[in-house]
Amino acid sequence: MRDDAVSGRAARTGPARAAAILPSLLVPLLLAGPDALADGPTRVGEAVLEAVAPAALPGFPGADPGAALDAFRRTCAGTPAAQLPAVAGAAGDLAAACRAAASVAPHEAGAFFAGAFDAYRVVRPADGANPERRTGFLTGYFEPELAGSLAPRPGYAAPVLARPDDLVTFEPGETRPGLDPALRAARAAGTGFEPYPDRAAIEDGALGERGRPLLYLRDAVDLFVLQVQGSGRVRLPDGRSVRVLYDGRNGRPYTSIAKLIVAEGHLPLEGLTLARWTGWLRDNPEAARRLMRKNASYIFFRLAAVEDPGLGPPGAAGAPLSPGRSIAVDANLWRYGLPFWLEGRLPGGGSETGRLVVAADTGSAIVGPARGDLYLGTGAEAGVAAGNLRDAVGFVVLLPKLLPKPAAAP
Repeated sequence: MRDDAVSGRAARTGPARAAAILPSLLVPLLLAGPDALADGPTRVGEAVLEAVAPAALPGFPGADPGAALDAFRRTCAGTPAAQLPAVAGAAGDLAAACRAAASVAPHEAGAFFAGAFDAYRVVRPADGANPERRTGFLTGYFEPELAGSLAPRPGYAAPVLARPDDLVTFEPGETRPGLDPALRAARAAGTGFEPYPDRAAIEDGALGERGRPLLYLRDAVDLFVLQVQGSGRVRLPDGRSVRVLYDGRNGRPYTSIAKLIVAEGHLPLEGLTLARWTGWLRDNPEAARRLMRKNASYIFFRLAAVEDPGLGPPGAAGAPLSPGRSIAVDANLWRYGLPFWLEGRLPGGGSETGRLVVAADTGSAIVGPARGDLYLGTGAEAGVAAGNLRDAVGFVVLLPKLLPKPAAAP
């Protein structure tokens, strides 16, 4: 979870062909047809959902729908974080699609996505001076690879803190009397709750003995990057690698340090990459400390083994992220596990005109129905790609076909 935030080519196919090659479990779903959300949402946030045939989407299902199928299955097997009941994507229908996906062969992946789901373009209608918008905004994120030590030593001065035992995280929609509803966590205090300390207070020692370091990074900038990305791999002096995973936040609002740097005139927005703004922070330590403290949000972590180096850390859907196929979405609007077709050119996509991805994560800066953050992998190269991805793309959500209603009793 952020703080802000391949195999087989399949031809396009119609419902009849899809029914012929997909498992029998899927056949009842196909019979429901793409009849325009008769029992589902027609609006998501400020957007309307406009039905579109998958065959009418240029390039669908993309060069490698098998990779999307792998990501979908992986996400289906996760244990997702709690979401609001009203998010788009019926849980029962999505579960049925997950069961159907279990026996789909890689070369049938494109037919599966065309047959088990109905496609809806996410369209934000005209509003006052704003014309109708059919594109959204896509950014990228990655898993940083950092140097660290399990014990403090010269060159490793920034502690990565474990989740404190008095931190109470609120479920979606949950509030507590006397607290600002915008706060998403609090500190247990006697019989009630109080706002959790902000970043500046935590750095000044407000947690006391509850501030338990898991390990130490080189400096405060590395720690800040780790917190913005939400997880990372840390190389220890003995050559081992450990994964540092998100384990809660203080519930305070997130503020983008890149925007602060631009707003104060230190760097231009054009060409502002991760390497540029982190380099500027290191070159200007006093200003860096002041600006980083303006982001009141603070992330806590836990340690885990690196089980599959080719996959990312678990996202909010409770499953390992798939590079180039997992996307962070607004979890107040979309259910984890929903596939999306992104209309546009994406990193590493060559001549692709779109790509199938799966909602597997979220982030505090990922707000709105046509806003996404694409996970791009681990390390410096992925970081460069993520920093360069700030593009307008179209969002097409694939909602699972409605389960047939039970027959009425005679």
